[in-house]
Amino acid sequence: MTLDPAEFFVLLKKFYGPQGWWPVICPETGESRYYVIKKPDYNEAFEIIIGSILTQNVAWKNVEKALFNLKKAEMLNPHVLKKTPVNLIAEKIRPSGYYNQKAIKIKNFIEWFEKVNFSFEPVLKNKTENIRNNLLSVKGIGPETADSILLYAFNRKIFVIDAYTKRIFSRLGNIDPSSSYEDAQNYFHSTVPGSAKLYNEYHALIVVHGKDVCKKKPLCDNCFIKSHCAHSSSVEN
Repeated sequence: MTLDPAEFFVLLKKFYGPQGWWPVICPETGESRYYVIKKPDYNEAFEIIIGSILTQNVAWKNVEKALFNLKKAEMLNPHVLKKTPVNLIAEKIRPSGYYNQKAIKIKNFIEWFEKVNFSFEPVLKNKTENIRNNLLSVKGIGPETADSILLYAFNRKIFVIDAYTKRIFSRLGNIDPSSSYEDAQNYFHSTVPGSAKLYNEYHALIVVHGKDVCKKKPLCDNCFIKSHCAHSSSVEN
């Protein structure tokens, strides 16, 4: 019998405690500040968006360094990034990996953002589905990045499906490892009721469990839910 996703959320939160996502970077130390942002201000929302682009295919510690470089250079601003050559952006975000491609993706987003005069207000007047489609129209922004922006920067109720989510829940037996992004997302939307705040916390808890325990080579002996896990049972047998 698979573990109900809503029940799993309760167990994760009890075990790990509140995560306080999305982290923003302290401009003095370069370290992440974790606290629950109910409604990010303009600068925080913009930082979350850039962070969502930078975190593609890389660990967060690398994103911290890239964001800190942008902050130190006073470049973490859409007006400044618009005027900054792509090669200079790439140099500042080098720690995030794939920095040339990501610099272009940032420029693509800035070009899209400029169409609304670098204001979130006209964007947020739209329904979530319409905002998502508009974000997906930006070259370099895929479903996971778009949904991270929607959930964490725009406080919209949408479940982010990342590699950790697919890995954990396929091992638990809830979803097929070959499930499409849309199918996996629909599964969570139908089985996990709640608010954007709950989805925010759930995704953060999934990340910490996937990063620390349910790795590519899982540490099943350290897992507090191994008795519920089909993968753990198969390894033991």
